[in-house]
Amino acid sequence: MANVTTTAAGKGGFRVWLNKRLPVDEFMQSQLVGYYAPKNFNVWYFFGSLALLVFVMQIFTGIFLTMHFKPGELTAFDSVEYIMREVEWGWLIRYMHSTGASMFFIVVYLHMYRALLYGSYKAPRELLWLVGMCIYLALMAEAFFGYVLPWGNMSYWGAQVIVNLFGTIPAIGPGLVEWIRGDYGIADATLGRFFALHVIALPFALALLIVLHLVALRQNGSNNPDGIEIKANLGADGKPIDGIPFHPYYTLKDLVGVGLFLIAFAIIVFFVPTFGGLFIEAPNFEPANALSTPAHIAPVWYFTPFYAILRAVPDQQLGALLMGLSVVVFLFLPWLDRSPVKSTRYRGWIWKLALSVFTISFLALMVLGLLPAEGTYVTLARIFTALYFGFFLLMPFYTRIDPVKPVPVRVTYHA
Repeated sequence: MANVTTTAAGKGGFRVWLNKRLPVDEFMQSQLVGYYAPKNFNVWYFFGSLALLVFVMQIFTGIFLTMHFKPGELTAFDSVEYIMREVEWGWLIRYMHSTGASMFFIVVYLHMYRALLYGSYKAPRELLWLVGMCIYLALMAEAFFGYVLPWGNMSYWGAQVIVNLFGTIPAIGPGLVEWIRGDYGIADATLGRFFALHVIALPFALALLIVLHLVALRQNGSNNPDGIEIKANLGADGKPIDGIPFHPYYTLKDLVGVGLFLIAFAIIVFFVPTFGGLFIEAPNFEPANALSTPAHIAPVWYFTPFYAILRAVPDQQLGALLMGLSVVVFLFLPWLDRSPVKSTRYRGWIWKLALSVFTISFLALMVLGLLPAEGTYVTLARIFTALYFGFFLLMPFYTRIDPVKPVPVRVTYHA
């Protein structure tokens, strides 16, 4: 037996032994070296890999936080304080996790915006876009449950507002609110189920959706800034002429993006972890108090565009409906966009104007959601809400008449 083992080691050793039992080399060859990506990727293509990096970081920091966190009305806030003050490097883990939540949304929003710029949601990538949007919806739920768990005062009142929105659903609303809370108010039962969903159910769902997203991506290949299908131009070897192996070219390129991202991430964590109250609000350093309402209740920044839409409408039921539609409408983008071209590079002035107005509207609503719902702010929120929905509702019309430019046969490279 020893001679057999020695002979195997001499012919390749551990690597040969491993590949016979787990096809690591075969996986690398098919999914990285053998996967050809367009050769004209730009900086907009960093954000997909960065989103995966932040997801892994959130899982690892979350594991360490759950070792000390105690979900409960009387224990949650104190356990977070214990992590911050008594656990060795606990403050770092907590700030990495809270900063990671915001950074996750930053890279996801930029990743989604790149899809808008280059038409990555259009055929044949409709399913890729739909799975990506399911990831976004699951991420929103994951972030909300995690936001409530520290049991700070803003977390408590934010949970009151969001959970009570389900009460606007006709017929089943009141019962649904009670079912979500698990009690007649936000209390122990609520924290227990939110903890289970945040730590177990939704991370598993996100991991599964991410795998499906990557599988769908490999099926049709990545889009590119020109919106050209590189599989339509194959060389004599059967490989795309305008493609290059993902590894080592884009793995090395992504490392540059990872390095820059980690530098920015470290600066925030070590110097401005609350980011002026945007990442962690001041009231969340106070324990939840049902008798002390914060001067201005607002969700964390990545939910504020939709919160501004909710408050822009006087009728709460209609506002809740519009808030839900403002997210769901993204699912219909592949069928709303009737343009014959994908990339903004070859679209006309109408599309560019519409996308610019939408971008300004989204950012304006994000700011307005952080401000009190009074006076001019409400008027502006209504204007930008109309512009926001106009981008989607009018899309089937203006994308048809938009004057487009000829799309080149081969991809172009822009330094």
